[in-house]
Amino acid sequence: MHIEFRHLRTIKAIHDTGGLARAADLLNITQSALSHQIKGIEDQAGVELFVRRSKPLKLSAAGMKLLAAAEDILPRVADLEAEFAGLIAGKSGRMHIAIECHACFEWLLPVLEQFRKAWPEVDVDIRPGLAFDALPALRREMVDLVISSDPEPLPETDFTPLFDYEPVFVASSANPLAAKDFVEARDFADQTLISYPVERTRLDVFTELLIPARVEPAAIRQVELTAVILLLVASNRGVAVLPDWVVRQLRHNADFVTRPLTAQGKTRRLFAATRADDTARPYIAHFTRLARQEAVKLQRG
Repeated sequence: MHIEFRHLRTIKAIHDTGGLARAADLLNITQSALSHQIKGIEDQAGVELFVRRSKPLKLSAAGMKLLAAAEDILPRVADLEAEFAGLIAGKSGRMHIAIECHACFEWLLPVLEQFRKAWPEVDVDIRPGLAFDALPALRREMVDLVISSDPEPLPETDFTPLFDYEPVFVASSANPLAAKDFVEARDFADQTLISYPVERTRLDVFTELLIPARVEPAAIRQVELTAVILLLVASNRGVAVLPDWVVRQLRHNADFVTRPLTAQGKTRRLFAATRADDTARPYIAHFTRLARQEAVKLQRG
């Protein structure tokens, strides 16, 4: 027995309209073609699907079973067709994000709120649990976009620039380093560095300053939340290095001082890493534009 979608649509159309003529009009075929189709289905099934000489035309017990299958299957097929059409049109899809940056939520959440309104059919999620094995997860299609400041030459992976930022030294106004115009690596040798609980290779203060200078802080205290880092710094329990979009809010707060790393300062760049086949998807391209716009807002303060 070989049942096709058109057979299911035929059974449902006849049931809904109550007659061959109206069903043929609904299906946009001739009544003769519809009759031949019904005979073909019945020949395959080996049973009659309709109660003959009934007005309106009624389904037999076997026909009702086929109708139940049609009412179950056809809506699911229609949903699948709509989903595929949305994917082709670029209106729907999935964008699961992994973040290699603890402080990125400061600008990411406003971006995602704008994104949600523009792309309501795109499934958005943030996967912080994958944050520090993010690029392999991207290649395995566990996530679709990675926020990273460390581009790597990976096959079939694009790193789209989002915006530049400056890692900034933050200390209590009571800290002796507050008197300096800028800080250098050796200034950390007698300080407690308060940082996020991640590998050193993921922290700007180490990659950009301390590791090249071979300087070790007096102590390291790891803290998960940015707000707690700032609380400890304000209490002069240690110093920190945070992105400029975080510390910009502190410039009028007398409890803190912010200073550049070295006389020239340091500049880093954030990227959106995506699989090469996905980079040009309209919703991913729009996300990168929104991220850049949000960065401009943060810089203007």
